Amino acid sequence: MGIVVKDIEITSTVSPAKMFQAFVLESDHIFPKVHPHAFKCIELVEGDGGVGSIKKITFAEEHIKHAKHRIDLLDKEKFVYHYTWIEGDALMKVFEKISYEIKFEAHHHGSVCKVTTKFFVIGDVNLDEGKLEAGKEKFIGLFRAVEAHVLAN
Repeated sequence: MGIVVKDIEITSTVSPAKMFQAFVLESDHIFPKVHPHAFKCIELVEGDGGVGSIKKITFAEEHIKHAKHRIDLLDKEKFVYHYTWIEGDALMKVFEKISYEIKFEAHHHGSVCKVTTKFFVIGDVNLDEGKLEAGKEKFIGLFRAVEAHVLAN
């Protein structure tokens, strides 16, 4: 098994506290609202929403139906959130798991969202860089949609 690491940094005019609130703490409700073509629903299936809890994401896309992720770290004071996709079509029988480390920090008059994604590859599978780049662009699109929602409300 190999590990492929990808980093993203996205700046915003919204404060770290507001972006963390919307993108992490209220994501179960906001993601399906701002991206209905991608998300049908997000539901807590195990735990209380804190560390160790499991969420099930049901996607609207035809080729990916669902995924489950485990919350590994949730620091509301430092605006840090780590979670791991542990099950579902999104792993595409290529990944054992995919871990995300998300941190919101102050940046100029807004914030910067720093994301480290770790892809735990099964065996000697060659990853399609085009698919990884497409995933990155989807993440950025989701971030921008949440940001627009925060700015509008």
